[in-house]
Amino acid sequence: MISYYDFKNLPNQAQCSFVMSEGRVMSERTVNSVKYVLYEVSYFTVEVICNTVNNKTEVINVFQNKGAYAI
Repeated sequence: MISYYDFKNLPNQAQCSFVMSEGRVMSERTVNSVKYVLYEVSYFTVEVICNTVNNKTEVINVFQNKGAYAI
């Protein structure tokens, strides 16, 4: 398991590789030539935005799941 802060400190390529191998797909959607995939990783969520024309990752957004820490 990796923490939110450790994940944020990884280089982009390492983040992408980690999400693809360890993340659980929560949602996936394609609009025109852009694919949005939402992954659950440990106690945070990662959105990966890919260009389907050149099969390239454009953006990786990382979100803390504040509800995971609520009592």
